[in-house]
Amino acid sequence: MSLAKYEIFQAVVELGSLSQAAAELGFTQSAVSHAIASLESEWGFSILSRGRAGVHLTSSGELILPYIREILKGNELLKQQIANINGLEAGTVRIGTFASVSIQWLPRIMSYFAESHPSIEMKLLEGSYEDIEHWIASGAVDFGFLSLPAPKSFEVIPLKKDRMVLIVPEKHPLAAHHEVRFEQIKEEQFILPKKSCDNDARRILKENHVSPNIKFELEDDQAIISMVQNGMGISILPEMVLHQVPSHIRILDLEGDHYRSIGIAAPSLKSMSPAARKIVKYVQAFLSGA
Repeated sequence: MSLAKYEIFQAVVELGSLSQAAAELGFTQSAVSHAIASLESEWGFSILSRGRAGVHLTSSGELILPYIREILKGNELLKQQIANINGLEAGTVRIGTFASVSIQWLPRIMSYFAESHPSIEMKLLEGSYEDIEHWIASGAVDFGFLSLPAPKSFEVIPLKKDRMVLIVPEKHPLAAHHEVRFEQIKEEQFILPKKSCDNDARRILKENHVSPNIKFELEDDQAIISMVQNGMGISILPEMVLHQVPSHIRILDLEGDHYRSIGIAAPSLKSMSPAARKIVKYVQAFLSGA
C-alpha cells in the first residue's frame, strides 16, 4: 500500500487535472501519471478517464474513491494523535467553504490561527452549498460551512445570522424606499443564485407568497450584482456578499426579519481530528469576538 499514490489519486480527482495535482503536491506531471498508472496496474482496472474536458473518475474509480479517502483520513488522524501524545501540534484540515465566507471570514481566521498553530495546515475547497454537502458526506473535507438547515445526517454548529436584503438599481422606482413590502415586488424580474447556491432567497420569497419571475440564475454573486446594476432585474442577497457593492446599487430592507444562518457541518463533531476541532473552536471564538 502506498499512501503517496493514494494522495496523488485524491488530488487528481479533486482538481480534475494531472498537471494541477502535480503543482499542488510538488511533483512532476510525469510522476503523477506514473503513480496513477501504477495503481491501475496493481488493481487491474482503469480508475481515471482522460479527455479534453479534463480527468474524470471511471465507474470503478468511483467505487474505490470512498475507501481511499477513509484510508487517508485514518492516516491523518493517526499522525495527529501521535503528535498530541508527544505534546506537538500537527496536521492538515480540509474545509469546504463558499465565496462570502472565503472572502469575509477565512483570510483573518487563517492568518490569526497560523500565528498560534503554525504546524496545522488548512486546505480549502470552495463551491456551492450542494458541492459542500457532497464533500462533507463523501469525506473529501473534515467539515464545511453551510447555510442551515443542513442535511439531517450531519451534525452542525450554528455560527452567525446574515441578514438578507433586496438590491435594486439606483433608478428603480423602489430605490427611494427604505423598506420594501413583498407585495411591491411580486411583478418584478429577479436575478437569483442557482438553486445549488441558494437555500435562502427562494425560501424567503416562498414564505411570503411570491412566485418570482426569474430572468437569470447565476452562480457568481458579483455577476448577479452587475446584472442588477445594469437594470436587468432585482435580487435578494445576504449582506456578507455586499461588502463591495457598486455605487449605482441600492440596498433595501425587506419587511420582516429575514436572514440566512451560517454554520459548520460535519458527519460527526466528536469524531473530528484534533486539529479540526481546534480550528472549529477558533472559528467560534473569532466570530463571537472573544
